[in-house]
Amino acid sequence: MTKTIEIVVMPNGQATVTTKGFQGTSCREASRFVEQAIGKSAGERLTPEFYQAESIQQSQRQRT
Repeated sequence: MTKTIEIVVMPNGQATVTTKGFQGTSCREASRFVEQAIGKSAGERLTPEFYQAESIQQSQRQRT
């Protein structure tokens, strides 16, 4: 899957940043520059991919 960062700016000035194709915390690292440029965050909603990658990493740690 291609990695993308989608930015939607509403007429009232509110903006949303959505990342697609990222796993785990890499989405936060990839979108950090956009979020800093936009300003204060009103909230965060994490996707299933965020948790999926974390559980895979934890499983790998438990095996070693």
